[in-house]
Amino acid sequence: MTTPTRTPTGVPEATGRWGVLWRPRSWHRPEGFTGRVLRTELIAGLMVALALIPEAISFSIIAGVDPRVGLFASFTMAVSIAFLGGRPAMISAATAAVALVVAPLAREYGLDYLVVAVVLGGVIQVVLALLGVAKLMRFIPRSVMVGFVNSLAILILLAQLPHLRDVPWVVYPLVAAGLAIIAFFPRLTTVVPAPLVAIVLLTIVTVAAAIAVPTVGDEGALPEGLPGLFIPDVPLNLETLRIVAPYALGMALVGLLESLMTAKLVDDVTDTHSDKTREAWGQGAANIITGMFGGMGGCAMIGQTMINVKAGGARTRLSTLAAGIFLLALILLLGDVVAMIPMAALVAVMIYVSWATFDWHSIRLSTLRRMPKSETSVMLVTVGVVVVTHNLAYGVVAGVVLASVLFARRVAHLATVEGGPVVDGVRRYTVSGELFFASSNDLYSQFDYGNDPGKVIIDMSASHVWDASTVAALDAVEYKYARHGIEVDIQGLNTASQAIHGRMSGHLGGSH
Repeated sequence: MTTPTRTPTGVPEATGRWGVLWRPRSWHRPEGFTGRVLRTELIAGLMVALALIPEAISFSIIAGVDPRVGLFASFTMAVSIAFLGGRPAMISAATAAVALVVAPLAREYGLDYLVVAVVLGGVIQVVLALLGVAKLMRFIPRSVMVGFVNSLAILILLAQLPHLRDVPWVVYPLVAAGLAIIAFFPRLTTVVPAPLVAIVLLTIVTVAAAIAVPTVGDEGALPEGLPGLFIPDVPLNLETLRIVAPYALGMALVGLLESLMTAKLVDDVTDTHSDKTREAWGQGAANIITGMFGGMGGCAMIGQTMINVKAGGARTRLSTLAAGIFLLALILLLGDVVAMIPMAALVAVMIYVSWATFDWHSIRLSTLRRMPKSETSVMLVTVGVVVVTHNLAYGVVAGVVLASVLFARRVAHLATVEGGPVVDGVRRYTVSGELFFASSNDLYSQFDYGNDPGKVIIDMSASHVWDASTVAALDAVEYKYARHGIEVDIQGLNTASQAIHGRMSGHLGGSH
């Protein structure tokens, strides 16, 4: 049920079970948008829009669809998420990860089936958001986050290599000049972001001097009209569902994972909090809207988000909205001008973003010496899997799995069993630690079944039973003592442990 409340400024907002559903004050706070903030947000949005154009075209090519599909998807995703998302200043658009997931579907069945998969993927994302999938972010360790950031920086850098191979030699000094402008221009002024200055100056130089270099226009044709509603021509039956469902699920999972990871990263960069549940269902709603306009779907773009937040200094939803509007305006109204931007300028910007994104502190010798080897291993595995597969989701999953295994291995050695002396024909064992599948496997072998007296007390007051594996291990201990004619009394179970032991003990047949 939605409950209307009032913000400290007196503006109503709607809250419900799933978090803040509507907050108009994000758009009606004129006191927050000073001239400086407004300029920063708009310029950052323009920078993002310029960088989005070649990437959206490239991702369209990856997905096997017309460049217009990726460009319009970037526009609808950015504008939709500006209103619906839970992380201000985060950029969502067509992405490489989503393009790689849906590429086989588009190649084999065409755009109509792709659009159905995008809409279905959006529905799945909304359902997962309402089921609380955003809360799973707490289980992603810091080492995986660091690996995610570092691998992303590497992928951003690697993505620029095709623009540096088999090109005229003049491209290299242009890229170097762009990097120099980005590095040194802030010493003169920070009023205008250095990356935007680099793009403008290098474009002027190449056009004025008639320097023949690859440009944005060489990446693909720009659209000439507004997007319209798209009705896919597919049969509405189970066969269509069978075809699109695997791709829709893959797109939904990859999109949510990258979006929530990016939101968490922006939280850290900006020292602010975001509504992850709102971001999750906002991503789904944005994909549904994008599919309805014939787009290829998308998710949060960490590279573009870093341009917006780090290079542009943006902090509000206005920059995200501006990026979408500027993107559409650039490709429709100024398409000829945008087409003249040299790719060397955008490569320089992305190299800078790669450098700024990488967590250099994480690879310092002093840091590596202090960091546990297990933490470093998790980070390296995350980076390695991402770089090899070019899929951030695979790397995060591999990192989380490895971190879980290493954690279970460490905790398994914290459970101990200590046997006391025999007193009045009774021997007391004290079990300490957290007992679960990893630590309870050795529990069975810690007792002296052949030499103990007629009664044994197992004191569990310093331990906690977490799962069926531990209950089965305790049943096996009791059963073996019973075979020796020895009575066992398990004492000291806390309330939670008593509940799980009482419910399962004697009903796990495999323990006997």
